[in-house]
Amino acid sequence: MRNLSSLRFSAIALTLILAFPVASRADATNGSRTLITGVINENDLVTLSGNTRPEAIAANDRGAVSDDLVLENMQLQLRRPAEREQALEAYIASLQKPGSANYHQWLTAAQYGQQYGLNKSDLTKISAWLQSHGFKVNVVYASGMVIDFTGTAGMVRQAFHTEIHNLKVAGEMHVANMSDPRIPAALAPAVVGVAQLNNFKPNTNFVSKSNYTVDENGVTYYLVVPADLATIYNLNPLFAAGTTGKGQTIVVVEDANMFRQDWVSFRSIFGLGSYTSGNLVLVHPASSGTNNCFNPGINGDSAEASIDAEYASSAAPDATIEMATCQDTFTFGGLIAVENILNASSQPPAIISMSYGICEVTGGAALNAQFNSAFQQAVTEGVSVFVSAGDAAAAGCGRGEPTTTTGIGITGWGETPYNVAVGGTDFGDSYLNENSTYWSSTNGATYGSALSYIPEIPWNDSCASDLISSFLGYATPWSFCHTGLGAEFYNNVGGSGGPSACATGAPSQRGVVSGTCQGYAKPSWQQGFGVVNDGVRDIPDVSLFAANGVWGHYYPFCDSEFAPCTAPPVDWPGAGGTSFSSPILAGMQALVNQVNGSRQGNPNVVFYQLAANEYGSTGNASCNSTLGNAAASNCVFYDITLGDMDVDCIGTVDCYVPSGTVGVLSTSDSSYEPAYASGSGWDMATGLGSVNAYNLVNQWSTAAPRASGDK
Repeated sequence: MRNLSSLRFSAIALTLILAFPVASRADATNGSRTLITGVINENDLVTLSGNTRPEAIAANDRGAVSDDLVLENMQLQLRRPAEREQALEAYIASLQKPGSANYHQWLTAAQYGQQYGLNKSDLTKISAWLQSHGFKVNVVYASGMVIDFTGTAGMVRQAFHTEIHNLKVAGEMHVANMSDPRIPAALAPAVVGVAQLNNFKPNTNFVSKSNYTVDENGVTYYLVVPADLATIYNLNPLFAAGTTGKGQTIVVVEDANMFRQDWVSFRSIFGLGSYTSGNLVLVHPASSGTNNCFNPGINGDSAEASIDAEYASSAAPDATIEMATCQDTFTFGGLIAVENILNASSQPPAIISMSYGICEVTGGAALNAQFNSAFQQAVTEGVSVFVSAGDAAAAGCGRGEPTTTTGIGITGWGETPYNVAVGGTDFGDSYLNENSTYWSSTNGATYGSALSYIPEIPWNDSCASDLISSFLGYATPWSFCHTGLGAEFYNNVGGSGGPSACATGAPSQRGVVSGTCQGYAKPSWQQGFGVVNDGVRDIPDVSLFAANGVWGHYYPFCDSEFAPCTAPPVDWPGAGGTSFSSPILAGMQALVNQVNGSRQGNPNVVFYQLAANEYGSTGNASCNSTLGNAAASNCVFYDITLGDMDVDCIGTVDCYVPSGTVGVLSTSDSSYEPAYASGSGWDMATGLGSVNAYNLVNQWSTAAPRASGDK
């Protein structure tokens, strides 16, 4: 740990800086109004609500940490003036509007900070305030919206008026603040809060292959390998035409490294090695100040890194996969990597995929705000951001519970208005008794066996699944959940979706959407047939196969820590999760960028326009996914209409319990309103549906025509 004794400043000198009020004015550097105009009085405090982990309770408390405990690389998220926020939103809209003078006129990080960051006066005063409490300011990011700083628990207690304690949660030790931070009221107009004052790690969004009793009755597994993806989602004609991602870079952000040989073995065994431009680059992106990105090495999240890199390469085999990894400090390493990439002096790569998340309620208002701000900056730089929607169905705040108790909740990172939230599907051939229609009885040279596009259903492993319960002969999902066999399906595992409900504000009930919680407003581009008129951002946007075996389909991946990566892949580790679907869709975006010759910014603007073209105002029956290989050949999206992602629950929060103690997640406690069912057009189970990659690439320009000077 670093010695902070040299970081302390003269209190007398800093008092002169902090106590001198500055009149409200526009700073000459960027025109942004000064927000900190009053005396910084340490006795006049405001609370930064919604920034205490739900685990920070007396039952878990194991006492305060030492005052000398160093908290590395905390991130202070800042707030721009309201009029600059409005101007930024207008600029972002104009970036995606063909015919606008700003169409695809992407900014650099420096330009972004100059036009939309806090002014230098406010940044200087906030930095000086941190330093007055002994903190070391490592970097003020070029965006003018985040300050990275390091200090001790004692400094945090003094400056932010909250204690850092040891917690024991589910047998594991953590540290976290025990109350919401407080800061001088004069700073509040410019400060959102510290993204994390705890060391809880985010969830990786993959789930290992599970075994169920029904598997023992002769279910055949169909491993989904790159050759299958190329057949099912119609990548093969693109590859044949040379649209392979050549010249494109996809960043996968991680807090762990992977073994390079695993990536090589994966590509070799699955026939991707013939795409000779494909490359894996490992970077630890440094900040412009004191470096805050340290090599994380191989650790418990290395399987996630392997999945992201291998499956991004599956969809864009000639692309460069840039694995950007930073060690977790008191900030998630992936967030540090994102900030460093977006704030570099050079133009960032055009595509980022991230497969981690924490539910909106749990992560806290400041952490949610920092991801929102980072992805907002990304789209101004022309970066397309893909984030896995999660693996806990609509019960994202109850991840890992066998029967959820916290009601409806979604990821707090993938639901911003500036990223594509990628959901998960399963294949419906087993439910429809059509395995032989869609799978060959033998594998090809690269282990592919899929014969065509396959009907899809929402990914759902729970006893509350309408399809699982009906397939096994039960009249209702809850009647199945009340059986011994149903108990083996107690889980909240499935493709995730739902409304943004606690992006800001603070819950009054631990882990539950409540209190002053509010979701992000619905973006102007999120409209069309099936989109709910609820006023908030809803996810997912697009879904791809992500199941972990309940209907006999899952992904193999190469991670030599689990098993040797030798052929055939049947003994490799298997899993599902939106950790697969997000990098795959990011790979498809690389093909779009290659054909169009430019970066595209927020792809959702085009996705929803293409869906409007396809679905119109009544839907398009010819693109119904259940048709499988009989679906129309010109569909961009396969509309998934069969099944739901409903999971089992107990308690009284969003839980319909008509009998017994175990019920089903529902938007009504008194009637069966499954959360959530698929349906025609967009729905919260699968978004716009899955994609035909060939049509996506070749119809892209019909929704996003290039303007002169596009770059």
